[in-house]
Amino acid sequence: MNAKNTSPGYLDSRGPAFEGGGGDSVVGAFDYPTGYGDFDAHTSPLSTPPIAVASGTLQLDLALRLLERSGHRFPVDAKVGSPTWMQSLVDGLCNLSSRDPLTGLPNRREFESALEQQVDRVARSGEPAVLLLFDIDHFKRINDTWGHAVGDLVIQAIAHGLQDSVRPMDSVARLGGEEFGAVLPNCPPAFGHMVAERVRRNIEAMAIPIGQGRHVQVTVSVGGAYAPQWVRSSRTIWLERADQQLYRAKDEGRNRTCLETPMQTDVSAAERGMLLGASPSTYPPESETSAP
Repeated sequence: MNAKNTSPGYLDSRGPAFEGGGGDSVVGAFDYPTGYGDFDAHTSPLSTPPIAVASGTLQLDLALRLLERSGHRFPVDAKVGSPTWMQSLVDGLCNLSSRDPLTGLPNRREFESALEQQVDRVARSGEPAVLLLFDIDHFKRINDTWGHAVGDLVIQAIAHGLQDSVRPMDSVARLGGEEFGAVLPNCPPAFGHMVAERVRRNIEAMAIPIGQGRHVQVTVSVGGAYAPQWVRSSRTIWLERADQQLYRAKDEGRNRTCLETPMQTDVSAAERGMLLGASPSTYPPESETSAP
């Protein structure tokens, strides 16, 4: 059988062996610190070595149908069933399970994984990080007035606006419905509110095209919380604290930012070592670990 060419350099996701089988936004460059260390939830290398798979057969019809609908394409020079082809299949399924189909952003599952990594990083290094939650104000009114198709356009525009308004190393996700999240590594408390407000104003200034020359404008409420430095917290607690601030922003009138006051964790090197489970010999000098 001849492979069906669907785009230059790639073949149809089902492969020959399976044929016949079942908006503009207003943005500005941030001037807060850009360093983020080695944190990147989406590109960090795997710690598991390559795994050899014994020869045999797999029932892949359902997986291939899912990938075909998503637009996934296999490398044209990869023979069906080869390691390269199988790797592409696995990567495609991982992408499907970790991405929101409407916006292309990471979904809640992927975002929570990023939060876990960042909580661990903050506990180990003391580097500040802020979690921001965004909720589109009066989103039901948009659906009721313009219909769900326009509601989808608004969600997509907000997703693009959020991505355009943060640094490349910041992780932005759609958490569900009209709610989004962003985790900003190496964002000191002195900059947190300014960053959140800049994002909020950028979204407020967007004119979202909805067809026939019409535009809508929306606002978001923002809630945020800092990961406690040098303390092993959890993503669940971090999300709950940010969520409390988001509810406060909505209760106080929406289209505003409410950030939790950063925790003051003034601990000694010995206390810090106990928190991290380090031996006394590994404690850094007090002068090197004290907060500035």
